[in-house]
Amino acid sequence: MIKQTLKLLTTFEKSITFFAFLVLVSVMFADVAIREITGTGLHWSRQVGVYANLFVVMFGLGVASSEGAHLRPKFADSWLPKKLEPLLIRLQEGFMSLFCLLFALIAFQVVAETYRDDVQSIVLRMAIWPFQMIIPIAFLIAAIRHSIYALNPKYRPQNEAIKHE
Repeated sequence: MIKQTLKLLTTFEKSITFFAFLVLVSVMFADVAIREITGTGLHWSRQVGVYANLFVVMFGLGVASSEGAHLRPKFADSWLPKKLEPLLIRLQEGFMSLFCLLFALIAFQVVAETYRDDVQSIVLRMAIWPFQMIIPIAFLIAAIRHSIYALNPKYRPQNEAIKHE
């Protein structure tokens, strides 16, 4: 069940990231093409591009994390004995889970305030809170993923660079 949950989360994140990137590229291409043909672009394209990029970045972080492809400092890898590695992995993943949960809560408070104040996009003439909601959702998914890794490290992906060292 745990493996299936992780697979489902990763599939969801990859799908959203792919679709958002497709929207980003399509909208920017259409804007440039129309600007070249007519001399004026799509006034809303930058705003849509920013929102699409938000989806790409937030869910892309989850994709990188699910594949062990995220950036990490390696300079301190040899500072502690190898026998502590299992404990350190659990601590690392536990702290990462707490970090993501904290950011999800903070982001949710920002979204709630934006919702309460009815903040609107001037260009798109719509509420921005649904787009902002991506941030706490992405951090919550990351918190769940890293909690699973902390509780059961066998589900944690191995970074290819670490495997070959």
